[in-house]
Amino acid sequence: MSDRALRGMGLGAKSFEDEEGVEFASRQVLGFICKNDHEFEITFSVEADLPAEWECPRCGEIALRTDGTKPEEKKTKPVRTHWDMLRERRSIPELEELLQERLEAVRNEFHY
Repeated sequence: MSDRALRGMGLGAKSFEDEEGVEFASRQVLGFICKNDHEFEITFSVEADLPAEWECPRCGEIALRTDGTKPEEKKTKPVRTHWDMLRERRSIPELEELLQERLEAVRNEFHY
């Protein structure tokens, strides 16, 4: 069976095409620096939307662009508390009425 083993190239191992006549896409290099002073460059297409942040390949921290471009501030919603959500469903008079009902129920429960 070893006599019949197929010999040849592995899939995707090599290409027989040369780069003659191939026009590469226009590129631009963008520099980044993280808070640990690791500087690195990433190559992007000229047509690409350029990110304001990139993960540092050395330490994993978020790196910012060296050209001074800052990331956009994310809009944050104010934190909704339990009281805020309750007030969306009930008015103050309704809540006072519910409170009185519960207080009466608790008082009656403890009177033997």
